[in-house]
Amino acid sequence: MKSSPIIAIGDILVSTALLTERFACDTALCKGECCVAGNGGAPLTPEEVRILEREYRNFRGYMSPQGREEVAQHGFALIDRDEEWATPLIAGVECAYASFDGEGVCRCAIEQAFWAKKTVFRKPVSCWLYPIRVQKLSTGFAINYHQWEVCAGARIRGEKERIPVYRFLKEPLIVQFGSDFYDRLDAAAAMIDA
Repeated sequence: MKSSPIIAIGDILVSTALLTERFACDTALCKGECCVAGNGGAPLTPEEVRILEREYRNFRGYMSPQGREEVAQHGFALIDRDEEWATPLIAGVECAYASFDGEGVCRCAIEQAFWAKKTVFRKPVSCWLYPIRVQKLSTGFAINYHQWEVCAGARIRGEKERIPVYRFLKEPLIVQFGSDFYDRLDAAAAMIDA
């Protein structure tokens, strides 16, 4: 993917790819591969590490036995090679908080418990925002669109349905950055499309 221009919305630097590229998850096609593939666990905030520990009893029943064993052996979160908190992995592959349904689709055990009203924690914000990646800067944040081959089906569906990345991720963007930020993002997208 070629580099995209950056715009500033308050103290947040935004790649315009969020406004111009199309994306809509298609788990029937990708089978939730983003919870399995990769070279590390999902990034976590220190607050999310505390929430995982506090809420664990509410979602552990949705996890695989291997995931529960991983947490029992190594904890709710690990420090990764970048010295940041991340979810633990089973045998270095899938997220410990992942589970597979009867059709082989990988789903987030935490989110399954959330939808069943067993926990108030939806899932780590880095997962909820994906394919948006957030980087903390000394002056604010930078948000970028991460394009990964496992999401090829999401790009095809997004293009077919004409859904920009930021619109697909409206709810987590508002939760993370507020409705004013989202409204300004939407206005910037309208100016780009004009």
